[in-house]
Amino acid sequence: MLNLGVNIDHVATIREVRKVSYPSPLAAALVCEKAGAWGITAHLREDRRHIQDADISQLVKNVKRLNMEMAATDEMVRIASEIKPHSCCLVPEKREELTTEGGLDLLGVEADLLSKVKILQDNDIIVSLFVDPEKAQLDAAARIGAEYIELHTGSYANVPAGEGRELELERLIEAAKYGDSIGLKVNAGHGIDYNNIKGILRIPYLNELNIGHSIVARAVICGMELAVLEMLELMKEYN
Repeated sequence: MLNLGVNIDHVATIREVRKVSYPSPLAAALVCEKAGAWGITAHLREDRRHIQDADISQLVKNVKRLNMEMAATDEMVRIASEIKPHSCCLVPEKREELTTEGGLDLLGVEADLLSKVKILQDNDIIVSLFVDPEKAQLDAAARIGAEYIELHTGSYANVPAGEGRELELERLIEAAKYGDSIGLKVNAGHGIDYNNIKGILRIPYLNELNIGHSIVARAVICGMELAVLEMLELMKEYN
């Protein structure tokens, strides 16, 4: 079964535009769970542009499984170790970016990540590393000891349908096969929407898709529950 993790960051984005108390990321997360989402993802960024510390605290206390996206910094490791989400996904982060632009470059920082991953795991937190579909990165992820990788699907999602997108999809397929062969559990996310998900479902060995912007955008039109249900219906084709 392919699980759905709904990223509710952009519910907070709408709130932070006006610096008011609504809409509530927690309320949105609970609707997502009611509709059948397996987990909730939220990214506590260094600049706190959308999700705030209080959101993370409320989410971890009230949802079944919180996947905390975070940069691999001492501050974020400390916060995660204190609140103990179900899992953490370590991602690259730059202040000037609109959203995460690519996977972590694990090469050359393995020792630092090894220590941070161990701290999280010692606190009973499952760890995934957000990586591009490259063999060298997957080998490094295995050496670091993370249980999961999350394949960055943005390069696939951002290419118009055609030969270029097919090539990006083949990279993802081969990376998933290789990751599984070296003992990594495989998730995927970034840029997945109601149209391009058909290709994503060709990637083998997937455990979970983390999808945010497209679901929140769809929810603006039809409501969060239906937006989640529609995505889950598309995911049923996975086998």
